[in-house]
Amino acid sequence: MNAQRSIQRIIVLLALSLTFAPAASAELTLIYTASFDLRIPAEPATGDAWMDDAVIDIPDSFTIIDLDVEITLTHTNIYDLQLFLDSPDGTRLTLNYYDITGEFGENYTGTIFDDEADTPIESGLVPFNGRYRPKAPAELSIFDRRDPQGAWTIQIYDARHNNIGALEEVKLIFEVPEPATLPLLTLGLILRNRKTWPYFGQIGFFQ
Repeated sequence: MNAQRSIQRIIVLLALSLTFAPAASAELTLIYTASFDLRIPAEPATGDAWMDDAVIDIPDSFTIIDLDVEITLTHTNIYDLQLFLDSPDGTRLTLNYYDITGEFGENYTGTIFDDEADTPIESGLVPFNGRYRPKAPAELSIFDRRDPQGAWTIQIYDARHNNIGALEEVKLIFEVPEPATLPLLTLGLILRNRKTWPYFGQIGFFQ
């Protein structure tokens, strides 16, 4: 099936760290969402049983602090699937891998691959709601400190042709640095240097 994609960019203020130090800083979360309707495996299934590539184009340039990947797909047995993430610079990461042992279970529903998660993906239970570490030794930190601008690709291999499904949605969730604003910097200085408060009162800050 042809992909029907709609990409959304969502900027969320993730965490604001204000300390009593001369500098304050913030981090932003940038979420790029792409919707698909890609059959797993592609039809008609070939000997390799791959899905057609799912491509997310990142138009913006920034530095990655951390990357999580959220995937929603339907499949009659996700234990047949292997998921791969390719970055614009050609770096390839295996998100999951299962030994074909006869296990059965359906769907990834809002499944987030996160290096900091407590549970490895191979220990999760269907429909895999929540956060899971990628299959070791894979780590999403391989993309840290890189520029994500360009085409990211999700590839899915289906080890058995008799089970089918579809990729529905992928979210690339980036944490990026955000410089401190001048008001926050000023407030941090005031709170740190309380003995200067009378001076600010004299010039009208606290009058």
